[in-house]
This record gives sequence, structure tokens and C-alpha cells, in this order.
Amino acid sequence: MTRVVILGCGYVGCELARQLQPDHEVVGVRRSEAGLRTVEDTGATAVKADVTEAETLAAVPDADWVVFAASSGGRDADAARETYVEGLRTAVDHFCDRGAVPDRIVYTSSTGVYGDRDGDWVDEGTPIDPETERGQVLMEAEQIARQRPIDDTDGTVARFAGLYGPDRYRLDRYLDGPVTEGHLNMVHRDDAAGAVRFLLDGDHARRDVVNVVDDEPVSKWDFADWLARQCDEPAPAKQTIAERLDDPDLSDAARNWIAADKRVSNTKLRELGYDFEYSTYRAGYRDAIETQCG
Repeated sequence: MTRVVILGCGYVGCELARQLQPDHEVVGVRRSEAGLRTVEDTGATAVKADVTEAETLAAVPDADWVVFAASSGGRDADAARETYVEGLRTAVDHFCDRGAVPDRIVYTSSTGVYGDRDGDWVDEGTPIDPETERGQVLMEAEQIARQRPIDDTDGTVARFAGLYGPDRYRLDRYLDGPVTEGHLNMVHRDDAAGAVRFLLDGDHARRDVVNVVDDEPVSKWDFADWLARQCDEPAPAKQTIAERLDDPDLSDAARNWIAADKRVSNTKLRELGYDFEYSTYRAGYRDAIETQCG
């Protein structure tokens, strides 16, 4: 039976653990006691370790497949570098230096590496040149995932769009407004996990990059109006990007995030054969709308 180690077995990682069982043996790695209990709830084996502390990884058993889904402790670039660059490099070196090396390593990145494209479409062939320090960190981590593993191990980068799902629907954020213009690129948690499972089980995208995003990037204004209609609420107030950027209290990181507008294509994932559970936000938000607005 294939053993899968999920480093940073959190929001997506725990769902991936559920989907991989019982066909695979799954080990979920977290650094907190609360996190370990969450892993155990999935039925997976929980191991305490920290990707930023190499010596702790000795407690993790050998793996056929390694999924690096760790999250940084903060949103700033320094925290991101410690986890995504230093932590990933440590993990790759550790597992690839063992007697039994993994066959696959999957790194879960972000479509944020594309930066601002003025609302244009992007795909895996679009050159990335992040404008923010955090985006540059993610780009560097992607290079580690694809280039650092030894010859017997193949790396894959799965670029997640904005995650939503249980406990992360954030309906009030759009119903209350004001809503800033731009586009939403989203993927339901279950499909984020499902796509990684698909890439591993189907032996797809070795030493390659795949966008993990649903079928329909949507205007934030259109999404907010649709959500308001579903909940029988008035349409929320709107603001342009320029109006939002007029706020003098915005950090540089927030400004760059607000200004970054693009539409991310999932054609490659679709052509590989992945079948979405929630192909658009309409399907993905159905349960949340019925629970909160029904």
C-alpha cells in the first residue's frame, strides 16, 4: 500500500487525507497538539514535526509520496520564506537523503504568483514575474519543488486559487460590502484536495505545474450581486480598485493584493481528466447559502 505523508496537514491536507483513505496509508504531520487531534479525526496517523526544524522530521516515517501543504504562521514575506522556501528545502533534502526516497513530492503553491494581469487570462504557460516579495517567495519555492528533488523523485507544483468551503465561505464579507472590483479565482477545498489526489493516483504532472481552479473565474461585483439575490439581500455597495487604494492606511502588501487582477484557466487540469465536485461557485456555495440564508 502506498504511504502518503502530508506535511502541514491542515485545511486542505485533512480533506486530502480523508480522500486518500482507505486505498492509501496516510500520515499527517502537524506541529501543534490541536493540529494532531484534527489529523487523527480523519483516520490518518498523526505525527508531530515542524518542517522548519530538520531534526523533528526524523519522527516521520518513509513515504512513497510527500505532499507539502504547510502554511506560514503569518502573511508577511519573512514568515512565508521560513515555511515555503526554507521549510520546503529542508523537507525535500531530508526525504531525498533517506535510504528509501519518495517517488513524488507535490508542493501546493498559489495562483498569486501570476500577479496583476489587468484581468486577462493566464495559464501554466504564462511567464510569472511576481511584483511582491511574498509572490517572489512562492516562485522560489516552486523552483525548489521542481528542481531540487534527486533523480529518483519527481516534483509537482499545484497552484491553488482562492480556497473556500466549510468554515471559509465568508458570505458576510460580500453581503455587507463594499465590494472592490476585480475577479475571483476560486476552488472549493474538496476539489483542491481532490485535484492533488488525482495528480498522484493518476501519475500526472511529474516535474510540471498545474493550476487548481474551478471553471468560472467571476467578477467580484457579479459574485456579490448573485450572492445577495440568493440570500434575498440588497445588492452590496461597490467600489473601484482606485477608490479602494485611496485608503492611506493600507499596507503595501494589501495594495498589491487588491490591485492584482487576473482570470486563471484550468484547461490543463481538465484536459488531464479531473472531474470537479464543485465546478463553479454556484455549486460550491449552495450548502452555505441554504444554511446561512435559507
